[in-house]
Amino acid sequence: MNEDARMKKLTPEDPAAHSADVVAENVEHLRSLFPEAFTEGKVDFEVLKQLLGGLVDERQEKYGLNWHGKRRARQLALTPSTGTLRPCLEESVDWDTTQNLMIEGDNLEVLKLLQKSYSGKVKLIYIDPPYNTGKDFVYPDDFRDSIQNYLELTGQADGENGRLSSNTEASGRFHTDWLNMLYPRLRLARNLLRDDGTLFVSIDDGEVHHLRSMVDELFGPENFVALFIWEKRTTRENRRVFSFNHEYVLCVARNKTAFEQVRNLLPTTDEVQSRYANPDDDPRGVWQSVSLNAQGGHATKDQFYSVTTPGGRTVEAPAGRCWVVTKPKLQELIADSRVWFGKSGNNVPRRKLFLSEAREGLTPHTLWRAEEAGTNDQAKKELIELFDGVEVFDTPKPQTLLRRIVEIATGPSDLVLDFFAGSGPTAEAVFRLCESGAPTRRFILVQLPEPTGRSDYPTLADITKERLRLSGSKVRHDCPMFSGDTGFRVFKLDRSNIRAWTPTPEDLEKALFDGVDHLHEGRTEQDVLYELLLKLGLDLCVPIEERTIADKPVHSVGAGTLLVCLAKKIDADEVEALALGMAAWREEQNPAGDTTVVFRDSAFADDVAKTNIAAILEQHGLENVRSL
Repeated sequence: MNEDARMKKLTPEDPAAHSADVVAENVEHLRSLFPEAFTEGKVDFEVLKQLLGGLVDERQEKYGLNWHGKRRARQLALTPSTGTLRPCLEESVDWDTTQNLMIEGDNLEVLKLLQKSYSGKVKLIYIDPPYNTGKDFVYPDDFRDSIQNYLELTGQADGENGRLSSNTEASGRFHTDWLNMLYPRLRLARNLLRDDGTLFVSIDDGEVHHLRSMVDELFGPENFVALFIWEKRTTRENRRVFSFNHEYVLCVARNKTAFEQVRNLLPTTDEVQSRYANPDDDPRGVWQSVSLNAQGGHATKDQFYSVTTPGGRTVEAPAGRCWVVTKPKLQELIADSRVWFGKSGNNVPRRKLFLSEAREGLTPHTLWRAEEAGTNDQAKKELIELFDGVEVFDTPKPQTLLRRIVEIATGPSDLVLDFFAGSGPTAEAVFRLCESGAPTRRFILVQLPEPTGRSDYPTLADITKERLRLSGSKVRHDCPMFSGDTGFRVFKLDRSNIRAWTPTPEDLEKALFDGVDHLHEGRTEQDVLYELLLKLGLDLCVPIEERTIADKPVHSVGAGTLLVCLAKKIDADEVEALALGMAAWREEQNPAGDTTVVFRDSAFADDVAKTNIAAILEQHGLENVRSL
């Protein structure tokens, strides 16, 4: 056997056991761009400043958004997570076939865990974060032990049992608490977007100006796209000084130029099509007339001339304006029957725009009226109807609003992320869009299991999951021929399956025996498998096959990208058959890249067995062998 073959042990301290280390990745990017700015592994800022020339701003006073706690908020985004996502098959729908995810947990930790698997893969992120209204909101951002703090705050572990983080105006930190909550989440979210991806955020007047400044900093002001005005209500509110009938939806792109190339048009409405007619029986079909004049400020002299109508009348462009085409070009259009002078033949000329030649769709405008995008009142009524008359959520967004956003920003098979899922309108919008015949999109929802005090739906995440079940079922009922994906896989945030060794001085012998198996009690093979997917950067919906080799269950993930055997005992005389069988299965699947092989560390009686199995696998091209 190869005496140099070694099985690497995966421990909680191993970087591979954590979520993506954003700091380390940033340093590596910097090193690749400016290697001369590194001395003995550290950044030499004086050299870096010289290399950047005049782009370094060293002024003490500069324009930007600053608040108390911003440095800590930035550090929160950069601190890797040691948690995991545990699969919950019994609460899922169509587990084996669906490509959709519903994740229950604190979205800051979940965003960290998604970094390796979904970085640069999300086409659209929509969020409806808590508005800063002075009410309480629960987001357990804590350096001590973020996973333990999350479990305590949501009543899943002994501790503070759902204590709410107060954010009243009297606290003196009204705006800073909200900014500290949102900043690290948006910082991580940006990493997940594709180059042509976009972020849409619902917001009201209270923080819209701060949000704009925040995304300018994180995305760059050149990537701001639009601030949409949404008519959230059509009734008058008489109990306030003014009736607030609108909110905002802010849109920013990862790369605005790339997004502009893929932005979709909205479907043409009946009202728009009604503007087309064919009063002159043109064989090219219906048309509408558009102006042939424009502002004359930057026009050439060739755009100023008189036009003689078919009826003999001489007309000029209106004062201060010019014709959009030169006189020879206008004569070409007239000869091709593309200019309309009115039924009398004496009107100012207008160009004929044929429906058959028009772009298939409408350019989205920035004013979204209630009849187009729905209202809060409609959304609430729809949700009550879906839940058979039960009111489960106070402030849902209409799925028609979300559908409009999905239509504009995504295409077939694109991935949509909503990490403030609420009652789940984003998922229903995806279902409904597919129902109408549009190609299927995928979604990832994340929702904090905030206690509701209800017996039917104890947490807000329970409401989210039930809406997904009900809306998916309704789509299938309303459209019997519908063959899209209305399922979802449920995952729940928890501590890592890999247990850290924490010796107790008063009972070292027990601590040693407890440390033999490095996996927490009660964790299943499925739990460990999906943690490995996250740590290795694989999609949580990647296919997983199982085969028995040498009487041991072996899992193949992603067509041989990962081979896992978590048998609790592997005897020395079973090593060769198991290793050869795994190597043969890997060759049969022929994955495009390298394969990682993982075993349970405590399964081997001694280091000799581990060395032997690693050596056999290495002889067959499987060099990356790890143990848990």
